[in-house]
Amino acid sequence: MRRYKRTMAAVALATTVISGTAGWASGSAQEPVTGPPPGSAAWQREGLPDPAATTPAQVARFFSTLGPDRQQDLVRRHPTVVGNLDGAPVKLRYAANSRTAKAGGFEDLARPGRQILALDPRGRGQVAEVYGDLSRAEHVAVVVPGSDIDARTFDRTNDAYGTPAGMAKSLRDATKGHRTAVIAWAGYTTPVGVGVDAATGDLAEAGADRLARLTRGLDATGAPDPALFCHSYGSVVCGLAARASTPPTSSRSAPRGCARTRSPTCTRTPACGRPRTRPTGSTGSRTSGSRASATAPTPPTRPSGPAASRPPTPTATPATSPPAPSRSVPSPRSP
Repeated sequence: MRRYKRTMAAVALATTVISGTAGWASGSAQEPVTGPPPGSAAWQREGLPDPAATTPAQVARFFSTLGPDRQQDLVRRHPTVVGNLDGAPVKLRYAANSRTAKAGGFEDLARPGRQILALDPRGRGQVAEVYGDLSRAEHVAVVVPGSDIDARTFDRTNDAYGTPAGMAKSLRDATKGHRTAVIAWAGYTTPVGVGVDAATGDLAEAGADRLARLTRGLDATGAPDPALFCHSYGSVVCGLAARASTPPTSSRSAPRGCARTRSPTCTRTPACGRPRTRPTGSTGSRTSGSRASATAPTPPTRPSGPAASRPPTPTATPATSPPAPSRSVPSPRSP
């Protein structure tokens, strides 16, 4: 029954998102990439924790028992597992995914200085990249893209601000100096164009499970609760992830105006919480949606003409404005 309700919710949300996208090309059917990371069988043969059955919190505890040499040994011998294991130390994941990128022909993703949080080469490829210092961040945002995004189009140069990498860079640039980290997350199989996949929401269901696990992994490593910037079909993924998430117990208190759960905030607004001191001259607005609410926001418009060369202005700036009172965002009505 729960799966049936989630499927119906996915259809309703997908229909809402697609209704305003007339003129797009039809898409081809895609098979979602699910399950544990590639290389898990070899990992388990060594008696290591089963990635499919181990929670991110348990993963974090496992790595905390290992010394530096043992951790680096696992990175060298099992990079595809360590690099995609939510709950593992982020610096180990960066190192592991750098190895995977070099071995898999993802030269751009292997450039020095890039912080690749996840890289699954299966299918069309899935990738996530961090902008900022996730280990020291007081605010975290996650950009969740819509159709036609994969490991090869993640940061294409001919449409920089139409990619999750470009959006994340723009948001990060607007918040420099305020200890904000932004994750460009293309960690699910996206639809190609608008076809059956985009209309049914099957890919969104698979993506929602992976997104919910990402947020639990952030919690396990001590990162702040994230806010999700959901674009187009990504709104369906975010909505289902919010519905599926359940609040774990935690000793950390939530910022005023935000519910203390691990269910992500599905809005196009920045992270909940507030800076310790408000910077002088800050502007913008902040709206914190209920963390259990699903929403399908209108996709942001991209600049055209001379403005196309400039990054889009974020709808709001994380960590630079005081929060408005929390309010729930109603789910869109089914067609």
